[in-house]
Amino acid sequence: MAEIRLNRVEQGQTKIRNVPIAVTPDGFWCCPSPVVFQKTFKSQTPLNRPKSSSPPPKTTVQKKQIPLAEKKPVTTPIRPAVTLDDQRTFTPDNHVTTPLVVPERAPRPKVEHVPRKVAIEFGERGTSDMKVILLGKQGFCVKLGVHKKVLLEHSSFFADKLSEQESGLSCIQIDDCQDVEIYVETVGLMYCKEMKQRLIKQSVSRVLRILKVAELLGFNSCMQSCLEYLEAVPWVGEQEEEKVVSSVLRLEGEGVGVNPVLKRISSDVSNPPSDTISHIMDLVLKSNEERGRREMKSIVLKLLKENNGADFCNETIYASCRSCLDSLLLLFKRAAEPEFTNKPVVDTKEPVVKQIALEADNLSWLLEILAGRQAADEFALMWASQQDLATLHSKLPIVSRYRVSCITARLFVGIGKGELLPVKDTRQLLLQTWLQPLINDYSWLQHGCRSFDRKVVEEGICRTILTLPLEDQQSILISWLDSFLKSGDNCPNLQRAFEVWWRRTFIRPYADADAQGHVLQSDSSMTLKQ
Repeated sequence: MAEIRLNRVEQGQTKIRNVPIAVTPDGFWCCPSPVVFQKTFKSQTPLNRPKSSSPPPKTTVQKKQIPLAEKKPVTTPIRPAVTLDDQRTFTPDNHVTTPLVVPERAPRPKVEHVPRKVAIEFGERGTSDMKVILLGKQGFCVKLGVHKKVLLEHSSFFADKLSEQESGLSCIQIDDCQDVEIYVETVGLMYCKEMKQRLIKQSVSRVLRILKVAELLGFNSCMQSCLEYLEAVPWVGEQEEEKVVSSVLRLEGEGVGVNPVLKRISSDVSNPPSDTISHIMDLVLKSNEERGRREMKSIVLKLLKENNGADFCNETIYASCRSCLDSLLLLFKRAAEPEFTNKPVVDTKEPVVKQIALEADNLSWLLEILAGRQAADEFALMWASQQDLATLHSKLPIVSRYRVSCITARLFVGIGKGELLPVKDTRQLLLQTWLQPLINDYSWLQHGCRSFDRKVVEEGICRTILTLPLEDQQSILISWLDSFLKSGDNCPNLQRAFEVWWRRTFIRPYADADAQGHVLQSDSSMTLKQ
């Protein structure tokens, strides 16, 4: 273990503090901990530490085994070197942990006595033949004792600097270092034979900082080790993923292998995305397991809403809609047959009833997706055109058919909220085809469907009716009034639409007033001309 060397500088100047660096005879090193530079400002130097009245605590130390031929005499310092908790010495064969010596807690030093310079020596002690000076923020300075041969071998940046200057150059100064700590660690990695072992316990954000400095120094082997780390480690959260991707994309032209990392977010397979989405949709639509189906419907709904700009998704969804509609019509025809309704055994009817409920639920889910993507206008036309299905609707028991009316109710709510904007003919056809079946199932929907919100549905129906021409409003509302007077609460309450229609017709007849004003204006013009 290399000791801390405190070199006295000019009188009145700040002392240079040497940070402990673990080394082995073959030059293997352990870079200072990330907190070294923070402790440089916070801790007081050992020589200024006051003496304690009690004897220092005894610490058991396990010494590293070194061959006799490689041992060198080591001078004993005045004070023991302070070794940080996460500093370790590694060898290619085994891992030996550097002994931990716990120093006495020193009082907080005054700001004016805090050292602002750090000296670090890499490799064998006393063998460095070059200095690299890093000037960071707020006047902080780090002087690195390094070896010219190591820099030339690993860094194209230092190789260019040395080739530009005379061969006897012994010092390179790097100004305005944004991340001095990572510069020190990256230079130290040039002395490391197994960089993967050094990076394995680092966080993703720290490795990205090392990768950035390695790119600036032209340290290709370090860049490759960082990319191998990023390819293997999990990325936690979207923000971290974006940082990794942006950092890796910046290296595409640097001659290092970035493809293994980028394969995590991109595929070389030529299958169109629509095929994959179609397969996922089919798996969800055909599932009979309630819990898994419910959770995956929620997830796919959310993800498809986020991917709002992809037109191929709409085509896939509408293909599933047509398939579900065809299946639902066949099931209705089968359930409406006399021999089916007269069957005494319930077990033979139950599979058909369950399948009708499944297909209706599938269509409700697909409609929800399309409404969230502002692409449900075509669905409104498809549903309004299902006259055969609406005719069969009254022939089935209400317990088998009521879920179909949930689709109609959702369309009215969507039109009322402006989530879909079908043309006038589609809105009129929708009301003509499906309003009466919805009225027939209204009592069951209120009491047997938990997700049914009466006020929201009635508001949607009223707003849909009021978008039609006045004569169509009158026809639909008069028909509704007949049902409402017979059924009461078992019929949707459309009084608000009725009131608006009444005022438009009898109190504020805009069309008649406009026509009368137009006639008067024409008569005045004719008089002036004469």
